[in-house]
Amino acid sequence: MPTQIDQVASVYARSLFELARELGGDAGVASMGAELREVCGIVRADGRALELFRSPIVDPGQRAASLKRTFGGRVTDTLLNFMLVLNRKGRLAELLSIEDAYEALEQQAFGRIEVDVFTAGGTVDEATKATLAADLKKSLGKEPVLHFYTDPAMIGGLKLRIGDQLIDGSVAAQLRRMRSALLDRGLGGRDAGTFLS
Repeated sequence: MPTQIDQVASVYARSLFELARELGGDAGVASMGAELREVCGIVRADGRALELFRSPIVDPGQRAASLKRTFGGRVTDTLLNFMLVLNRKGRLAELLSIEDAYEALEQQAFGRIEVDVFTAGGTVDEATKATLAADLKKSLGKEPVLHFYTDPAMIGGLKLRIGDQLIDGSVAAQLRRMRSALLDRGLGGRDAGTFLS
């Protein structure tokens, strides 16, 4: 989930989003998003591809030829031409940020919201997942898209990150709240024996 999207990436993402919608409606938007994620996945996974996209010393003409060889026939002409325009304008290095911005537009258009879920094991059982999704949909008014991550520092429970908001339901956070409540009550004039009886 993107933490911050720059303005240049947002402008290009909006252009691609509107073009995809014009060419194929909602299905076109979703298809373009999937295609963009696939390309960015390839770029992230391959150090040479990432270097090709980001290096300022690679000649734009050579980079364009490489893009055509690598992605021609594997992606739609629309996405390939978009990448070629980015290359010509010296903005191909922005593609990963454009993917984040495009995904945010896509989620907003389809009434979805990205939710990062952190647990000690990196996942939860299907029943818990369904309950969590239903509760989030009810409270947020949007369809949550859940992404699960492992946090080895956690004892149990879960933490949710929704945009820049963190909801900490971990066991450690619950214990901290209990301790704080006990200390607050203790400072209110009660002694420790009161809590044990």
